[in-house]
Amino acid sequence: MRKWSLLGIIFSIILVLAACGSKEEASSKEHSGGGNKTEETKEVTIKHQYGEAVIKKNPKNIVVFDFGILDTFDELGIEPTGVPQAIIPGYLKKYGDKKYTNVGSLKEPDFEAIHALKPDVIFISARQAELYDQFAEIAPTVYVGLDYANYMSSFEKNMKLVGEIFGKEDEVAAELKDIDTSVEKLNKKASGLDQKGLILLSAEGKMSAYGPSSRFGVIHDVFGVKAADDKIEVSTHGQSVSFEYIMEKDPEVLFVIDRNVAIGGEAGAKKTMENELVKKTAAYKNDKIVYLDPEAWYLSGGGLKSVKAMVKEIEEAL
Repeated sequence: MRKWSLLGIIFSIILVLAACGSKEEASSKEHSGGGNKTEETKEVTIKHQYGEAVIKKNPKNIVVFDFGILDTFDELGIEPTGVPQAIIPGYLKKYGDKKYTNVGSLKEPDFEAIHALKPDVIFISARQAELYDQFAEIAPTVYVGLDYANYMSSFEKNMKLVGEIFGKEDEVAAELKDIDTSVEKLNKKASGLDQKGLILLSAEGKMSAYGPSSRFGVIHDVFGVKAADDKIEVSTHGQSVSFEYIMEKDPEVLFVIDRNVAIGGEAGAKKTMENELVKKTAAYKNDKIVYLDPEAWYLSGGGLKSVKAMVKEIEEAL
């Protein structure tokens, strides 16, 4: 009897040890190679101006309505699934290909097409903000609009967000470091010049001016160009101005963005601008009317590619 009891105890111990070994092996597989469930289910929670989105890391089905984010994807090698193809900046024209689903236009999304894609995440910005709830009903939606009064901090926040979601933190950090260096160099150059600039948006013969803290105010606030008028009304559509106003402010540099070109129309800003009144300004006399790339400034902006292009363009203008 004593012999059989001893055997029973030994057998029980063997069973317990075997069970523990199996659990440890399963746990080891989960954290190293076999199944990798921890990584697969890893999520990131994004809090933004319009709500909160919980997204799986490295999402595959991506709909993007912000061209700054799209050009960032292009720089980092991230493939979107759905893109608004009604108007696409020339430097991103490859995303007009049929391999990408057309999800409408910036202002008129095709919600049926978006729903059919079953996206893992949707990126939107100011042009789609009022439709946020409709996007959020379909999939986790992240608002990536820019705070123009704090341009670089909101830009960097968006870039780091992309890096976190797609595991591109190191690449984003390196890109931002290069951009910071370029901006610092430009600011030092621009702020040291005795030149004042005025930013104008040209649209069908009409002019709107933009100053510090405005949609294009990064030229003054970050790049360091002194403002010919620092009291311009801050508005999405700018402050409507006349040619007499431009002559009165007499800027040494005129930065002009042709909205017609940005939305696929014919160029008209140069013909509108170079009239008898504007020709009396220091900007015209010194050949300093600078026609900025309307796609980078009006359609996209706030992306790794577009911000680098914007810095380069202002540096060359000065």
